Amino acid sequence: MAADRQTAYSISLFGSQAGDFDQDAASASRTQKALVDFVMDFHLDNVFIYRDQIRENVLVKQYYCDVDVAHLISYDEELAHKLQTDPAEIVPLFEAALKTCTQRIVYPSQKSAEFLAKLPDHQLLLHSAANAISIRDLTAANVSSLVRIPGIIIGASTLSSKSTTLAIKCRQCGTEASMPVNGGFSGVSLPRTCMRVRTEENKGEDKCPLDPYFVMHEKCQFIDQQILKLQEAPDMVPVGELPRHILISADRHLANRVVPGTRCTVMGVFSIYQNKGTKKSQNAAVAIRQPYIRAVGIHADVDHTVKGSAIFDEKEEQEFLEMSRRKDLYDVFAQCIAPSIYGNVDIKKAIACLLMGGSKKILPDGMKLRGDINVLLLGDPGTAKSQLLKFVEKVSPIAIYTSGKGSSAAGLTASVQRDHNTREFYLEGGAMVLADGGVVCIDEFDKMRDEDRVAIHEAMEQQTISIAKAGITTILNSRTSVLAAANPIFGRYDDMKTPGENIDFQTTILSRFDMIFIVRDDHDRGRDERMARHIMGLQMGNRGVEEQTPAEIPIEKMKRYITYCRQKCAPRLSPEAAEKLSSHFVSIRRQVHASEINANARSSIPITVRQLEAIIRITESLAKLSLSPIATEAHVDEAIRLFLASTMDAVNQGGGQGSKELMDEVNKVEEELRRRIPIGWQVSLSSMKRELVDGKGYSEQALGRALHVMAARETIRWRHGGSSVFRASA
Repeated sequence: MAADRQTAYSISLFGSQAGDFDQDAASASRTQKALVDFVMDFHLDNVFIYRDQIRENVLVKQYYCDVDVAHLISYDEELAHKLQTDPAEIVPLFEAALKTCTQRIVYPSQKSAEFLAKLPDHQLLLHSAANAISIRDLTAANVSSLVRIPGIIIGASTLSSKSTTLAIKCRQCGTEASMPVNGGFSGVSLPRTCMRVRTEENKGEDKCPLDPYFVMHEKCQFIDQQILKLQEAPDMVPVGELPRHILISADRHLANRVVPGTRCTVMGVFSIYQNKGTKKSQNAAVAIRQPYIRAVGIHADVDHTVKGSAIFDEKEEQEFLEMSRRKDLYDVFAQCIAPSIYGNVDIKKAIACLLMGGSKKILPDGMKLRGDINVLLLGDPGTAKSQLLKFVEKVSPIAIYTSGKGSSAAGLTASVQRDHNTREFYLEGGAMVLADGGVVCIDEFDKMRDEDRVAIHEAMEQQTISIAKAGITTILNSRTSVLAAANPIFGRYDDMKTPGENIDFQTTILSRFDMIFIVRDDHDRGRDERMARHIMGLQMGNRGVEEQTPAEIPIEKMKRYITYCRQKCAPRLSPEAAEKLSSHFVSIRRQVHASEINANARSSIPITVRQLEAIIRITESLAKLSLSPIATEAHVDEAIRLFLASTMDAVNQGGGQGSKELMDEVNKVEEELRRRIPIGWQVSLSSMKRELVDGKGYSEQALGRALHVMAARETIRWRHGGSSVFRASA
């Protein structure tokens, strides 16, 4: 027998094991009868669950039954224990019992054994609410037992046909036979000699040669099989460890159940197979087997397209409904986001909106409008951008954190891998696919290569990822919010420059962000003192000055509340709110157009129709936070305030920088100064003013601006209290 105990039993022809076999057969028939009784008799509140399920399934030609292990435990604990410890024997018996039950329930008049044999094979599916074990906790002790493993599907092969019964024929004498094939990855060997029975008629004929059999494919029986690759969910991997994965063999009704990116719990038999390596590696490790799981149940955990994916009991629902009625919920919720970080109130409110998300819409013509909100934090170092991202990763039900420098386009979207055994290409989902229905936090967004950043354009707006590589053309879902953090071009935000010169992003990517925050590290004595006190309080073990009391809503409760809101609520705009929004958008466009004419340059941060949709999404997310089905004018006012405090504030950052003529003059003065002062020389400020302002007619404002810009770049240094200038570098 193979090590995974799935091969057919062999019986000695000489009867030495006949007694044992009779005992085994009697035990098997007893077990099968107990299983038939379970299916026929088990009921809850006078409802015969499995009888009804089998009847419904068989009538639509679906020959399977999904059994809850908890029901079997409550019915017969010993039987359930047998199933847990010896599934390779019990599962086939259970499937035979299902067949018998189908005959009794659906075809009660047909009682013959021939009719039972003609019925299609049934499949047993199992599910359970028992504690799951992670992939890294699977040990040799679990081999051949039933396990329940949570994870995320990262790869799925195409469907292949696996034979369950081989029809074979002898080349010499034409004798036909059928051979059962064991499950899993293990192969099958054809008999070396002909199995023809010797009789008086054929006694004088020659013996058939060795290896006489060939397979008659048209007479074999096949089932669908799919190989899945299950990886640990990112939030379950210990720090510093690589996520582990395991192969899943899914067949019949379990094939084509899940796609890459699906978070699911797999229940199956932990089995082993001989890896088909080279002869050298096989000889070196002759007793080593590779683990895999033969699935008997696959259940997707979170799917936001299906209602009722997460289960809430009545007490929890009541608690959430009471919470949603609080008048100050919006402010309290924002304060509970990264409470140890001082200030940044508007950013925390924007993150609360991002966690909730707006309402996804599918228009009559099939077009989809996204409901997820994208936020960009752009600013000086030391303003706690990364800490906010880390907190969002903790509090969001599904989240993936990645850094821009260590992320490639394939890692964010999807990569094409080659299967070692079949040599076929298959897709493995990247961060945006794995975070489907959650948030992707991308730190150091500005350090990404441009070609990698372009890869997420489609994912951010259309919420799909289209792949055309190595003969695979497909579309993957990536319904995710993006929270990105970046630094300006010069490391710090340069006041002397317009937003366009500070921000090294194309307008194509900027228009996809619903809110863009420019986070400044301003020097303000009062603010600095408060922040220093707050940080000292945190370091000394107290809770800083801002939060003397612990956060009102714990992280776990926030996580559940976010899941509840996203699942139960999809607000719509009231007519008054829609009217207010449209008129406000027109006035914003007019204001931006006027400032563009004044500056004689296009705004680097675009205000397009996407920004109108952004304000609608923010309005809906604010309504969703309080579980309100209608978004009112009050929600619109707050959404507009958030938009003005973020994106519009970023647009107007360079508004006071003067006209294009002044900027051109500053550039000319800078060139003059570079020619005038060689590296290593020092010139007094008064002589420069005399030469450039009085002599060449440049304005004093342009000179001051040019010197400030050069000092910020450390091209020059001030000396003698600012009365002279030293040229330090090129």
